[in-house]
Amino acid sequence: MQLGFVSAILPDLSFDQVFETAGRIGFDCVEVCCWPVGRAERRYAGVSHIDVGNLCEKTVAEIQATVSRTGVGISGLGYYPNPLSPVSTEADTAVAHLHVVIEAASRLGLTRVNTFVGRDWTKSVDDNWPRFLETWTPIIRKAEKHGVKIGIENCPMLFTADEWPGGKNLATTPEIWTRMFEAIPSECFGLNYDPSHMIWQHMDYLGPMREFRDRLFHIHAKDVRLDQHRLDRVGILAHPNRYHTPKLPGMGDVNWGKFFSTLTDCGYRGPVCVEVEDRAWEGTLDDRIASLQQSYNYLRNFIPRRASVVA
Repeated sequence: MQLGFVSAILPDLSFDQVFETAGRIGFDCVEVCCWPVGRAERRYAGVSHIDVGNLCEKTVAEIQATVSRTGVGISGLGYYPNPLSPVSTEADTAVAHLHVVIEAASRLGLTRVNTFVGRDWTKSVDDNWPRFLETWTPIIRKAEKHGVKIGIENCPMLFTADEWPGGKNLATTPEIWTRMFEAIPSECFGLNYDPSHMIWQHMDYLGPMREFRDRLFHIHAKDVRLDQHRLDRVGILAHPNRYHTPKLPGMGDVNWGKFFSTLTDCGYRGPVCVEVEDRAWEGTLDDRIASLQQSYNYLRNFIPRRASVVA
């Protein structure tokens, strides 16, 4: 496996600076965020370390040179919008840019793009389904054409009042994943799996890795602390941000020993990227770099660097 991080936590650094930072710490790879250049629509969104809309041969060569110089690979391109938004302009923009990200991955010689399925949060899963099929069948066909695997993160995007009641991402449970993969049976359609989202939903986070071992394209390493004292006050029907807190790996409720034991048993050998969403480490750029160093130090217990063979 390769240890990396998601570039969204370093929005004030350039592509080169992100990779130089990754190299200094010792990371193997970075998931590079590729939002349309412009204003962020939410926290951790809007970060663009590669402007895929203006990708030219010169830029491709510069990116590849930075990768070679730093020894840090690109685990995949990340773009996490809502392609099924009931706001048509938002959905159309998301779908169009996702096509561009897929093309950019191919031009860069990459095989992974990570994203959300999306959802009209005011409707049920069944009521979203026709639009899911209409939107995602051509996206996956595009990915197949370009040899790119689409990893869907299992985040419900259901944390605050504006995402209530359904959340802004359909792909939240094993039952829904099974239905998705049966409806669009492509080897290019899989998961960017994050165990933390299962914990706050009070679900098993180990079993799905075994069940969907062939669909694990990319992994996010994020921890979460379920604050029982808050849950006892507000109840499970409250907005989830009221009773859970994202944390750095090792500072929450994920048992990372069991997680990596299961992951390796499943035969997974791909990237595992730290996704920093811990507000306790976000005050300054130095704090955020320190959060990456802390996460690196902890996770290297489970993903050791390969030693050189001396003849």
